[in-house]
Amino acid sequence: MRKYFGTDGIRGRVGTYPITPEFVMRLGHAAGSVLAKANITHTRTEKPAVLIGKDTRISGDMLAAALEAGLVAAGVDVYLAETLSTPGVAYLTRALRLQAGVVISASHNSFEDNGIKFFSASGTKLPDEMEAEIEAAIESPFITVESNLLGHAIPVKDAVGRYIEFCKSTFPSDLNLRGLTIAVDCANGATCNTAPHVLHELGADVLPIFNTPNGLNINQKCGATKPEAIRDAILQMNADIGLSFDGDGDRLMMVDHTGHIYHGDHLLYILARHRQEEGLLTGGVVGTVMSNLGVEHAFSQHRIPFHRSPVGDRYVTEALLERGWHLGGEQSGHILCLDKHTTGDGIIAALQVLAALQRKGRTLAELTQDLVFYPQVLLNLKVNNPKNWTQFPVIQEKRIEAETALLGIGRILIRPSGTEPLLRVMVEAQDNDVANFWANSLAETIQTQMGA
Repeated sequence: MRKYFGTDGIRGRVGTYPITPEFVMRLGHAAGSVLAKANITHTRTEKPAVLIGKDTRISGDMLAAALEAGLVAAGVDVYLAETLSTPGVAYLTRALRLQAGVVISASHNSFEDNGIKFFSASGTKLPDEMEAEIEAAIESPFITVESNLLGHAIPVKDAVGRYIEFCKSTFPSDLNLRGLTIAVDCANGATCNTAPHVLHELGADVLPIFNTPNGLNINQKCGATKPEAIRDAILQMNADIGLSFDGDGDRLMMVDHTGHIYHGDHLLYILARHRQEEGLLTGGVVGTVMSNLGVEHAFSQHRIPFHRSPVGDRYVTEALLERGWHLGGEQSGHILCLDKHTTGDGIIAALQVLAALQRKGRTLAELTQDLVFYPQVLLNLKVNNPKNWTQFPVIQEKRIEAETALLGIGRILIRPSGTEPLLRVMVEAQDNDVANFWANSLAETIQTQMGA
């Protein structure tokens, strides 16, 4: 059991343990110590080096300085990329041949939260074993290396420009976006300085919104978790298509010219079918336990293998690598194209969908017209100790009762959030009223037993 790391790094309220400068400095020192030890194992003569990037939260500078201090004290060189998306940090870590990358971000959360997530030298999330090793090192004494062994802080020149060129390189060279008017919701986050430029340089007329970050407005009534913002904007602007990213740039939602919203399951289906028809689909597709039954049935009809992983893009990545597949994603908008990038990337996912639309000469609606989703009810419950829900016999009895009632016509998922202090209850059924009934029945039992 990891004490600090969740499914997407370490996250919490700024100023509340563990998201404090003191802890983050210790975390940097611990991570640096682990990397330094690995460096010796691989007989490298130079110091290990780590890239630090951050989104636009006001607390980012404070936490970056603390992290830098801890890493330098452990004898690690630190490359500073300033404001850069999560997938941008993953790319540059790999491109610069560094030992690790660190993103200071709380993804889709509001500015009051922040977090730390690590990437390996290959641009993938750290394995659980290394996160556990870092956690163990946090408890060790904080010992600064001798002065001649201290790390350096090195600004990265044109980190944003390099990442923009990388994103553009994933779009087919024989296609362009001329004639398209694209509205882009940057969530006042890390894609403000990249997404509009990528799309414009590929030929699109770009109408950016929520692209004036002030440190306090990231994800505020905008972004991939609030796709209604881009829906309203696209109707007002009369744009052809809309893209909505989250604060750190690894999620994507899309909207067509009518205002219809397309989430991760839609986009994953479009990409899978396009690749299948072009003979480019490697193996099958990985979704998660949250992926709608409708998309699973649609893949089955087209003889596309489908596997469910636990929630979290790190687990989608692991499942893809285990199978040698390339395409996976989450309903929330994390889309992984491992033949293009090592991690989920909202901009690159958008470019792949736009390329599919260009190749087919069809719309989002036309490419998803044979998808039939099951009604899905998701409730987020604030209860005491969400991870302990399996210890209540009455809750287990209610779960079994619901699963029996839905056998063959739906499914149930109860799980603690990996990023927030919530217990999530999801019920799918062929009938919306049935889904609502069992979701609310389960929620009532859980809150009665566990305390709201």
